[in-house]
Amino acid sequence: MYCPFCGHIETKVTDSRLAGEGRQIRRRRECLACGERFTTFETAELVMPMVVKGDRTREAFDQSKLRSGMEKALEKRPVPRAQVDEALSRIAHKVRALGDREVPARVVGELVMEELRQLDEVAYVRFASVYRHFEDVEAFHEEIRRLRDQRDGKPPREQKRPAKRQPAADRDQLSLLPAESPAELPAESAPEQGPGAGQAPK
Repeated sequence: MYCPFCGHIETKVTDSRLAGEGRQIRRRRECLACGERFTTFETAELVMPMVVKGDRTREAFDQSKLRSGMEKALEKRPVPRAQVDEALSRIAHKVRALGDREVPARVVGELVMEELRQLDEVAYVRFASVYRHFEDVEAFHEEIRRLRDQRDGKPPREQKRPAKRQPAADRDQLSLLPAESPAELPAESAPEQGPGAGQAPK
């Protein structure tokens, strides 16, 4: 292949080994003209299924897009790039092994989350917060608790459904208004009075 440094047409392979759990071949090459060395990866080119998004639109399976999302979650985390490459290779293999022409984006997202959980728990929670649309601190707390349960081998707990939110106006006002006294209640809500109440004195 052409040298990426000087463009010379001849390079030689100095080392070759398996990578990506046997699904890739890593080759170390040297340019015969300038002597520069570089690495290439050889993989089998197979047709991947289409990914069906939540709005029912379809797009081609894009491993570079998955890499970008995982690297954002793994930013400043001590995870070697080689481990990320292996995780991406496993995800692509599992998607291909499904044998379907179309795969829901949700399935791909869950595969990514499982790999991140194995790589780095902080990155896993980061990705989950975006993927599952966490809206408050309680959602983070629930996800961390589930993560600890999985790590400790405990059975998964039933996930609590978030309480239905009140409109912003109601939330702001209800906690500020004092409780109404009986004198301020409407006439039909006032407590019943005893016999003869309300009669003019004789």
